[in-house]
Amino acid sequence: MDAQSVLSLDNPIFRLYANYGAAVTLKMMCLSLYVSRIRITRKVFANLEDASGKQKYVRNDDDIERGLRCHRNDLENVIPFLVLGLMYVTIGLSVFAATWHFRVFVASRFFHTVAYLTPLPQPCRALSFVIGLVANISMGVQVLMNGTF
Repeated sequence: MDAQSVLSLDNPIFRLYANYGAAVTLKMMCLSLYVSRIRITRKVFANLEDASGKQKYVRNDDDIERGLRCHRNDLENVIPFLVLGLMYVTIGLSVFAATWHFRVFVASRFFHTVAYLTPLPQPCRALSFVIGLVANISMGVQVLMNGTF
């Protein structure tokens, strides 16, 4: 399969990657909107210029801080998934294996967000993090094992 057909929606593995990648990226973007909504409704801002110059609105909020930590954790995990997933598409493994790697990672990130924002008791969040991490590591190892270096 040439590079053009590998990165085509005709390739079922690339189509899976595009769908799951879009889902986890949109979830991460919705988390930004969630934090913004809390900031606006509670009038809690990080910068004086955002608070229309009113110092009393420049303060911290536990729910906002939790949302920001969750978002940062997404950035630390979703970006590697997008990079490793794209490399994984190019090595041409089975649709079954790709489906489960992508599905497990994305489900773990959705559950991680629920566990973080609710908050659910540990080890819920830690397990969801580790499951997603294992999916990423598995893809990365398979890319290295099947790559041509």
